[in-house]
Amino acid sequence: MPALLRQLVLPEWRQHPWRLAVAVLSVALGVALAFSVQLINRSALDEFSSAARAAAGEPDVILRSPAQGALDDAWFERVAQSPLVQAASPVLEVDAAALDAAGQRVSLKLLGLDALRVTPLAAALFPVPMKGASLTAFLEPDAVFLNPAALQKLGLEPGGTLTLQYGLQRLPLRVLGSVTAGGAPLAVMDIAAAQARFGVGKLSRIDIRLAAGADARALREALNLPPGVTLAEPQAAAQRVSDLSRAYRVNLTVLALVALFVGGFLVFSVLALSVAQRTPQLALLGVLGLSARQRRGLVLAESAAIGLLGSLIGLALGTALAALALRWLAGDLGGGYFTNIAPRLQFSVPAALVFGALGAAAALIGGWWPARMAQQMAPAQALKGLGGATPPAPAWRAPALLALGGLLALLPPVAGLPLPAYVSVACLLLGGIACVPAAVALLLRFLHPRSALGLLAVQRARHEQHAASVAMAGVVSSLSLAVALTVMVASFRNGVAEWLDSVLPADLYVRSGTPGQGDTAFLPPEFMAAAARVEGVARVEGLRVRPLQLDPARPSVALVARPIADPARDLPLLGRPLPPQGPLPGVYVSEAMVALYDTRPGTELKLPLGVGNPVPVRVLGVWRDYARQFGAVAIDLPTYRRLTGDPRINDLALWFAPDAAADEVQRRVRALAAEPELLEFALPGEIRRISLGIFDRSFAVTYYLQAVAIAIGLFGIAASFSAQVMARRREFGLLAHLGFTRRQVIGVVAGEGAAWTAAGALVGMGLGLLVSLVLVKVVNPQSFHWTMELLLPWARLAALCAAVLAAGTLTAAFSARAAAGRDAVLAVKEDW
Repeated sequence: MPALLRQLVLPEWRQHPWRLAVAVLSVALGVALAFSVQLINRSALDEFSSAARAAAGEPDVILRSPAQGALDDAWFERVAQSPLVQAASPVLEVDAAALDAAGQRVSLKLLGLDALRVTPLAAALFPVPMKGASLTAFLEPDAVFLNPAALQKLGLEPGGTLTLQYGLQRLPLRVLGSVTAGGAPLAVMDIAAAQARFGVGKLSRIDIRLAAGADARALREALNLPPGVTLAEPQAAAQRVSDLSRAYRVNLTVLALVALFVGGFLVFSVLALSVAQRTPQLALLGVLGLSARQRRGLVLAESAAIGLLGSLIGLALGTALAALALRWLAGDLGGGYFTNIAPRLQFSVPAALVFGALGAAAALIGGWWPARMAQQMAPAQALKGLGGATPPAPAWRAPALLALGGLLALLPPVAGLPLPAYVSVACLLLGGIACVPAAVALLLRFLHPRSALGLLAVQRARHEQHAASVAMAGVVSSLSLAVALTVMVASFRNGVAEWLDSVLPADLYVRSGTPGQGDTAFLPPEFMAAAARVEGVARVEGLRVRPLQLDPARPSVALVARPIADPARDLPLLGRPLPPQGPLPGVYVSEAMVALYDTRPGTELKLPLGVGNPVPVRVLGVWRDYARQFGAVAIDLPTYRRLTGDPRINDLALWFAPDAAADEVQRRVRALAAEPELLEFALPGEIRRISLGIFDRSFAVTYYLQAVAIAIGLFGIAASFSAQVMARRREFGLLAHLGFTRRQVIGVVAGEGAAWTAAGALVGMGLGLLVSLVLVKVVNPQSFHWTMELLLPWARLAALCAAVLAAGTLTAAFSARAAAGRDAVLAVKEDW
């Protein structure tokens, strides 16, 4: 076999290097995209996990309240005095907004610690005073110690001044040293000073080292924990972040593997053309004793070589892409899961082996049909140019695959992922390709040309309709994927646009920070009251957003407190809400809450608001929220303030009086703040434009995949028709002897190509609509827990099909030019 590869395959590669390069590149691109996504997310997860370990140390268990900074200080004394505890360290976490030298906000995690207790549990958080500072500098109320990331991000040195935003004021703190903890920007200060400034008598967590022989269950029973207070292992935080981005990672990987899937069809097209060109050689070898199994093995070995070469290039390219993405995007691929970290590339040998094997497998699958053609070849007939016809596929295959795809789409997710839906898409694609012969027959039934040339093209297309599955496989798969992605993106974008219109009813929005900075970047209640009295302002509404940990094993959900006088007007509700009943406060949950916590209207939900035991509330309705994947709970702002006593807000919405000018109102509101540069203003149109711009950038990869899929499909048409016209040289020579001109022969092939491409376009369009239905109605809800309405952009879809039809016809005609020349006429002499 190696000798045959050298003598038959290598000369073919040297003679057609560009054809080989395209096949190898198609495999390499699919492997590179999938492998780079894996490396980027693995590196980001490892960096986040190491940063979490550095910030949390190495405790055995952590006692935590579901609400941020809501654990009573008395818990520390109970824990520390337990005989089951060897060491305990109280921690107050504050999500702060720091200001750099240019006045830009930087998200900063501030930890209040007891320096005398932190060392046994988290040595990297021990504050190291700078040279010349007192050994007790940590106890000073305005002292803070920064990690290397914070020093670099803020442009500070020990001895400088850290400026925090607190409300609409600047809070200066002295940088008297550093901590060695890695990861995102981090600051450490004395816990008493932190409690005095940010949360009197409250803790966020207690890190615990168990005594010898003790375990978490015994400690949990000894402490008799009330509802809402949890005792969990530190690995749970890293697992929550992994779960947070898992659906995003899997969907990106699946999208990347789409290129590899379509690349398999390109390998098929290249090898089909190569087998057609080498038919005389293979037939001669068959006559001389090369068995059918050996011919099949030769073609499979060639496909494996293409796959192996493409996988090696793809792994190298994927590593380079991952390194560049980590350098430019810092591990955030657009999902917002790994912000404020700068991970280093972590190469994974197991992942390289897996994705390399996938590349080789895709090439082998693509080479299976050409290998089967070489195996089924009749050497004696092939030497005379009488290739056998493509055998028809079983009639049950297409409907069986389509039915199986439909049934799989109805199955629930597996481990929180829409794995059955992915298999459903694959079955639909394969079933659609198997439908091409029937579509060709149906289409040709309505064609009755009167000219001899047209009649010949139609009869030839009808006679070879079973070969259409081979020729149109790339077109059907690529066009259906392009149609499905077009419909999915259009539906999602339309849903987001309508959602933005419903959640941005005001004329102007004001905020003082970004998500993740809400503990210090907030708007005080007196500012809201003053804004309501500004000339030109008719009405104001405040918005308070804070995280809640409903389940220790899941990411936090968002509590959104806002005025809800009329739920149907103030929220994008799905269905009619229930009327308020009984003494329980009413709330409205997002679709993700229903999917993850089964909080349907009428059910009771307990919210850990940090005011003792969790507060029971009643779910009155479900609303659509595209901003928070893992759930949101909307509650009336006055009710929230009555339950918590928290008067702060994060955002302020203003409605203008008639004839009020936006610039003038903005100037007057800005003048209310002592530090007006701490305020950010945005018009609803500006927020909408920025949000949709972010959406378009996030889905830019889908446009790339559509272009790659269509290009591969058209190349498949060219390769398939090139293989056919080469096998039909004697037929074309006979037509030339009968008086057909070269242009007429090309017209016959172009007519066949038009018929087949039209059938492929029709099947691809219908199949794409089916796949888009699975993507919109199954994959998105199961992955991200939100729904959207299906939108069909008919103009774009029609233009896409027309472009494929025109390109396929021209490609078939171009492929026939070489076979319709003098060589075809001389080929007839081979039978004399």
